Amino acid sequence: MNKSVDEIRPVVEKIAKEIDIPLIFWGCGDVKKDIDVLKMVCEVCEGKNVAIGPVVDKNYKQIGGSAIAYKQVVIASTPIDINLAKQLNILLLELGVPENKIIMDPTVGALGYGIEYTYSVMERDRIAGLLQGDDKLAFPIYCYLSKEVWKIKEVNIPYEIERKLGKEKERGIIFEAITATLLLLSGADIVVIRHPETANLINELIEEMK
Repeated sequence: MNKSVDEIRPVVEKIAKEIDIPLIFWGCGDVKKDIDVLKMVCEVCEGKNVAIGPVVDKNYKQIGGSAIAYKQVVIASTPIDINLAKQLNILLLELGVPENKIIMDPTVGALGYGIEYTYSVMERDRIAGLLQGDDKLAFPIYCYLSKEVWKIKEVNIPYEIERKLGKEKERGIIFEAITATLLLLSGADIVVIRHPETANLINELIEEMK
Protein backbone atom coordinates (compact mmCIF):
# COMPACT_ATOMS: atom_id res chain seq x y z
CA MET A 1 0.00 0.00 0.00
CA ASN A 2 3.10 2.23 -0.08
CA LYS A 3 2.46 3.65 3.38
CA SER A 4 4.95 6.06 4.88
CA VAL A 5 7.44 5.08 7.55
CA ASP A 6 5.50 7.17 10.08
CA GLU A 7 2.34 5.19 9.30
CA ILE A 8 4.14 1.87 9.70
CA ARG A 9 5.99 2.72 12.90
CA PRO A 10 3.03 2.15 15.32
CA VAL A 11 2.43 -1.30 13.78
CA VAL A 12 6.07 -2.26 14.29
CA GLU A 13 5.99 -0.93 17.85
CA LYS A 14 2.88 -2.99 18.63
CA ILE A 15 4.34 -6.18 17.16
CA ALA A 16 7.65 -5.73 18.97
CA LYS A 17 5.83 -5.16 22.27
CA GLU A 18 3.32 -8.01 22.07
CA ILE A 19 5.38 -10.83 20.55
CA ASP A 20 8.06 -12.43 22.70
CA ILE A 21 9.29 -15.11 20.29
CA PRO A 22 12.01 -14.57 17.65
CA LEU A 23 10.88 -12.03 15.07
CA ILE A 24 11.65 -11.54 11.39
CA PHE A 25 10.68 -8.31 9.63
CA TRP A 26 10.65 -8.75 5.85
CA GLY A 27 10.54 -5.80 3.48
CA CYS A 28 8.63 -5.41 0.23
CA GLY A 29 11.64 -5.90 -2.06
CA ASP A 30 11.83 -2.29 -3.22
CA VAL A 31 15.40 -1.27 -2.42
CA LYS A 32 14.70 2.34 -1.41
CA LYS A 33 11.51 1.58 0.50
CA ASP A 34 13.20 -1.24 2.39
CA ILE A 35 16.03 1.08 3.44
CA ASP A 36 13.58 3.52 5.04
CA VAL A 37 11.36 0.89 6.64
CA LEU A 38 14.01 -1.52 7.89
CA LYS A 39 16.14 1.25 9.37
CA MET A 40 13.07 2.29 11.36
CA VAL A 41 12.49 -1.34 12.41
CA CYS A 42 16.06 -1.56 13.70
CA GLU A 43 15.51 1.54 15.82
CA VAL A 44 12.07 0.61 17.17
CA CYS A 45 13.18 -2.94 18.02
CA GLU A 46 16.39 -2.02 19.81
CA GLY A 47 17.19 -4.74 22.34
CA LYS A 48 14.89 -7.32 20.69
CA ASN A 49 17.53 -8.94 18.45
CA VAL A 50 15.15 -9.16 15.48
CA ALA A 51 16.13 -10.35 12.00
CA ILE A 52 15.57 -7.96 9.09
CA GLY A 53 15.62 -8.49 5.35
CA PRO A 54 15.99 -8.68 2.49
CA VAL A 55 19.42 -7.05 2.72
CA VAL A 56 20.87 -6.93 -0.80
CA ASP A 57 23.98 -5.56 -2.49
CA LYS A 58 22.21 -2.25 -3.25
CA ASN A 59 21.15 -1.46 0.31
CA TYR A 60 23.47 -3.41 2.60
CA LYS A 61 25.40 -0.32 3.73
CA GLN A 62 22.35 1.62 4.89
CA ILE A 63 20.45 -1.28 6.46
CA GLY A 64 23.59 -2.98 7.71
CA GLY A 65 24.69 0.23 9.41
CA SER A 66 21.40 0.47 11.30
CA ALA A 67 21.57 -3.20 12.21
CA ILE A 68 25.02 -2.66 13.68
CA ALA A 69 23.92 0.43 15.62
CA TYR A 70 20.87 -1.29 17.13
CA LYS A 71 22.35 -4.80 17.37
CA GLN A 72 19.94 -6.55 14.99
CA VAL A 73 20.38 -9.57 12.68
CA VAL A 74 20.59 -9.10 8.91
CA ILE A 75 19.27 -11.57 6.33
CA ALA A 76 21.63 -11.35 3.36
CA SER A 77 19.60 -12.06 0.22
CA THR A 78 21.16 -13.01 -3.11
CA PRO A 79 20.02 -14.78 -6.27
CA ILE A 80 20.65 -18.52 -5.97
CA ASP A 81 24.42 -18.40 -6.47
CA ILE A 82 27.13 -19.46 -4.03
CA ASN A 83 29.62 -16.81 -5.16
CA LEU A 84 27.13 -13.96 -4.82
CA ALA A 85 26.15 -15.19 -1.36
CA LYS A 86 29.77 -15.27 -0.25
CA GLN A 87 30.46 -11.83 -1.73
CA LEU A 88 27.57 -10.21 0.14
CA ASN A 89 28.59 -11.90 3.38
CA ILE A 90 32.12 -10.50 2.96
CA LEU A 91 30.74 -7.00 2.34
CA LEU A 92 28.61 -7.19 5.49
CA LEU A 93 31.54 -8.42 7.57
CA GLU A 94 33.76 -5.65 6.23
CA LEU A 95 31.02 -3.15 7.08
CA GLY A 96 31.21 -4.36 10.67
CA VAL A 97 28.24 -6.70 11.01
CA PRO A 98 29.25 -9.35 13.59
CA GLU A 99 29.49 -12.97 12.41
CA ASN A 100 26.69 -14.01 14.75
CA LYS A 101 24.34 -11.42 13.22
CA ILE A 102 24.24 -12.74 9.65
CA ILE A 103 21.72 -15.14 8.09
CA MET A 104 21.86 -16.14 4.42
CA ASP A 105 18.83 -16.07 2.12
CA PRO A 106 19.74 -17.87 -1.13
CA THR A 107 16.26 -17.15 -2.64
CA VAL A 108 14.58 -20.43 -3.45
CA GLY A 109 12.19 -22.00 -5.90
CA ALA A 110 9.12 -24.14 -5.26
CA LEU A 111 8.68 -27.82 -6.05
CA GLY A 112 8.70 -28.12 -9.82
CA TYR A 113 10.16 -24.64 -10.27
CA GLY A 114 13.91 -24.95 -9.98
CA ILE A 115 13.97 -26.85 -6.70
CA GLU A 116 16.76 -29.13 -7.98
CA TYR A 117 19.03 -26.16 -8.67
CA THR A 118 18.10 -24.57 -5.34
CA TYR A 119 18.90 -27.81 -3.54
CA SER A 120 22.25 -28.15 -5.31
CA VAL A 121 23.40 -24.60 -4.54
CA MET A 122 22.33 -24.80 -0.89
CA GLU A 123 24.12 -28.13 -0.58
CA ARG A 124 27.28 -26.53 -1.96
CA ASP A 125 26.88 -23.67 0.54
CA ARG A 126 26.70 -26.15 3.38
CA ILE A 127 29.62 -28.27 2.18
CA ALA A 128 31.81 -25.18 1.75
CA GLY A 129 30.86 -23.68 5.09
CA LEU A 130 30.79 -26.75 7.31
CA LEU A 131 33.09 -29.30 5.68
CA GLN A 132 35.62 -27.22 3.74
CA GLY A 133 36.09 -24.56 6.39
CA ASP A 134 34.91 -21.54 4.39
CA ASP A 135 33.89 -19.23 7.23
CA LYS A 136 32.30 -16.77 4.78
CA LEU A 137 29.58 -19.34 4.06
CA ALA A 138 29.18 -20.87 7.51
CA PHE A 139 26.01 -18.97 8.39
CA PRO A 140 22.43 -20.09 9.05
CA ILE A 141 20.22 -20.36 5.94
CA TYR A 142 16.75 -18.82 5.69
CA CYS A 143 14.27 -19.91 3.00
CA TYR A 144 11.22 -17.78 2.23
CA LEU A 145 9.46 -20.57 0.33
CA SER A 146 5.82 -19.75 1.01
CA LYS A 147 5.67 -16.82 -1.40
CA GLU A 148 7.01 -19.11 -4.15
CA VAL A 149 4.76 -22.09 -3.48
CA TRP A 150 1.41 -20.36 -3.19
CA LYS A 151 1.73 -18.45 -6.47
CA ILE A 152 2.44 -21.38 -8.80
CA LYS A 153 -0.27 -22.52 -11.20
CA GLU A 154 -0.40 -26.10 -9.90
CA VAL A 155 -1.51 -24.79 -6.51
CA ASN A 156 -4.02 -22.29 -7.88
CA ILE A 157 -5.78 -24.24 -10.65
CA PRO A 158 -9.40 -24.78 -9.48
CA TYR A 159 -10.27 -28.36 -8.62
CA GLU A 160 -13.14 -28.37 -11.10
CA ILE A 161 -10.76 -27.61 -13.97
CA GLU A 162 -7.97 -30.03 -13.10
CA ARG A 163 -9.26 -32.89 -10.96
CA LYS A 164 -6.15 -35.00 -11.49
CA LEU A 165 -4.13 -32.64 -9.27
CA GLY A 166 -6.38 -33.19 -6.26
CA LYS A 167 -8.24 -30.76 -4.03
CA GLU A 168 -6.92 -27.19 -3.99
CA LYS A 169 -6.39 -26.93 -0.24
CA GLU A 170 -4.64 -30.27 0.08
CA ARG A 171 -2.61 -29.62 -3.06
CA GLY A 172 -1.14 -26.37 -1.72
CA ILE A 173 -0.28 -27.94 1.63
CA ILE A 174 1.45 -30.89 -0.05
CA PHE A 175 3.44 -28.62 -2.38
CA GLU A 176 4.50 -26.46 0.54
CA ALA A 177 5.38 -29.41 2.78
CA ILE A 178 7.47 -31.17 0.13
CA THR A 179 9.27 -27.94 -0.76
CA ALA A 180 10.03 -27.25 2.90
CA THR A 181 11.21 -30.83 3.45
CA LEU A 182 13.63 -30.65 0.52
CA LEU A 183 15.04 -27.34 1.70
CA LEU A 184 15.50 -28.62 5.24
CA LEU A 185 17.32 -31.65 3.89
CA SER A 186 19.58 -29.41 1.81
CA GLY A 187 20.64 -27.44 4.88
CA ALA A 188 18.02 -24.77 5.66
CA ASP A 189 17.78 -23.61 9.28
CA ILE A 190 14.63 -21.48 8.90
CA VAL A 191 11.77 -22.19 6.48
CA VAL A 192 8.94 -19.69 6.12
CA ILE A 193 5.59 -21.40 5.51
CA ARG A 194 1.99 -20.18 5.51
CA HIS A 195 -0.42 -23.01 6.22
CA PRO A 196 -0.83 -24.42 9.77
CA GLU A 197 -1.24 -27.95 8.38
CA THR A 198 2.12 -27.59 6.64
CA ALA A 199 3.64 -26.65 9.98
CA ASN A 200 2.15 -29.78 11.56
CA LEU A 201 3.57 -32.00 8.83
CA ILE A 202 7.02 -30.43 9.07
CA ASN A 203 7.08 -30.69 12.85
CA GLU A 204 6.18 -34.37 12.61
CA LEU A 205 9.00 -34.89 10.13
CA ILE A 206 11.51 -33.14 12.36
CA GLU A 207 10.45 -35.25 15.34
CA GLU A 208 10.87 -38.44 13.30
CA MET A 209 14.36 -37.40 12.22
CA LYS A 210 15.62 -36.70 15.76
